[in-house]
Amino acid sequence: MVVVHTKAELDEVLDEWRQHGDHIALVPTLGNLHSGHISLVELAREHAERVVVSIFVNPTQFGEGEDYDEYPRTLERDTRRLKKSAADVIFAPSVETMYPFGLKDATTVSVPRITENFCGASRPGHFDGVTSIVARLFALVQPVAAVFGQKDYQQQLVIRHMSQDLNLPVKIITGETIRDDDGLAMSSRNQYLTKDERSVAPLLFAVLTEVGTELQSGKRNFAELEANAIAKLSDAGFVVDYFSIRRALNLEVPDRDCDDLVVLAAAQLGDARLIDNTVVTI
Repeated sequence: MVVVHTKAELDEVLDEWRQHGDHIALVPTLGNLHSGHISLVELAREHAERVVVSIFVNPTQFGEGEDYDEYPRTLERDTRRLKKSAADVIFAPSVETMYPFGLKDATTVSVPRITENFCGASRPGHFDGVTSIVARLFALVQPVAAVFGQKDYQQQLVIRHMSQDLNLPVKIITGETIRDDDGLAMSSRNQYLTKDERSVAPLLFAVLTEVGTELQSGKRNFAELEANAIAKLSDAGFVVDYFSIRRALNLEVPDRDCDDLVVLAAAQLGDARLIDNTVVTI
């Protein structure tokens, strides 16, 4: 496995692979890798002979007052982890490599509607940053497949929409959420939790699971289920951003006959913003 930082270095590696007829899968990350990321790398290997993992803390997807400057940059540790995985190349570019005209003059890729609610409403401009950087990575790597985690459910739907709408020849693959033994979804931001907050954090997934079970049992008063969940989380110390039951396909408001649902939640617990979801098929 090698680490490359520039477009020229990346092109040299990719050209050699393509000369041998190898297909390439991409796993875009912000770095500070955990077991959830590694599972995405292993999944990517199932879809291509070669796997590129990008590590780039993308400034355009962080809003004012968010943790861009504090976000952990752990390339050396990430490299050690990826050497034991299915990755072939780490692409760790500079901001100048990804935004050659500078951030103020950078082209923006924007997906309407599906980005307007939930994390899109709470973090204005976030998804424009995500789609813009993912589009750049797709152009640089030209993968046949790209893998994203289900924990960021809205994000993978947004990227899927962008890829289909622009006819990008990339198969979008969603990897399952990897969890600690107590159910907490693995996340780089979990390290912001204090010991006491860490003991409370698994309640988020527990409440999501409970609502999923109630939906499976036939309950269809979505507003009541959402309100009860928010109250339970608030009582435990969470500051709930949203807790919502939506259509799994497009995050639209479901009717009572909808059989494919997703329950989405985001909440602040201390300094950590936690997001999670559960998919419910009736």
